[in-house]
Amino acid sequence: MGFLIKQIFGFLKILNSETGTSQIASGIAVGFILGMSPGLSIQTLLIFICIFVFRIQGGAAFISAAFFALTAHILDPIFHKVGVLVLNAPQLKSAFTTMYNMPIVPMTQFNNSVVMGSGVVAIVLSPFIYFLSLKLVKKYRVTVVDRIKKTKLWRAIKATSIYKWYYKYNELYN
Repeated sequence: MGFLIKQIFGFLKILNSETGTSQIASGIAVGFILGMSPGLSIQTLLIFICIFVFRIQGGAAFISAAFFALTAHILDPIFHKVGVLVLNAPQLKSAFTTMYNMPIVPMTQFNNSVVMGSGVVAIVLSPFIYFLSLKLVKKYRVTVVDRIKKTKLWRAIKATSIYKWYYKYNELYN
């Protein structure tokens, strides 16, 4: 629970910082894929590797993964239908047979209709999630953050020595 709370505060800090909006949006999109994929699988491991190798905001990825994992169970009937359509496609039967006979690929559970459907839906919808979150993060920064920075309360907090100490500490050790 402490990890999740730390990630939420980290995400809010990132939203209000100068971190690139594309890094945050890519974190949300990757978190969407992570949240839709099965819990402990090869797909999850590959997504974690992508988060740590590429410039993807990890806090945004983990927070959005937690959110989308909660909603994924509600969408399982849709994932099942999409998975059945993909798995029963006659054009893909030979490819699935070949993949099933490979050494590691069957551990992805691609032959499960819910896993296949959630993977297909996540990959198809992730660009839309990326652009939507990019737009929302930019809008948040323009409307909410700028409005807060103009208030008298924020200027008063910023003038205190505690804030200056925190800001200096954050520069040195963050």
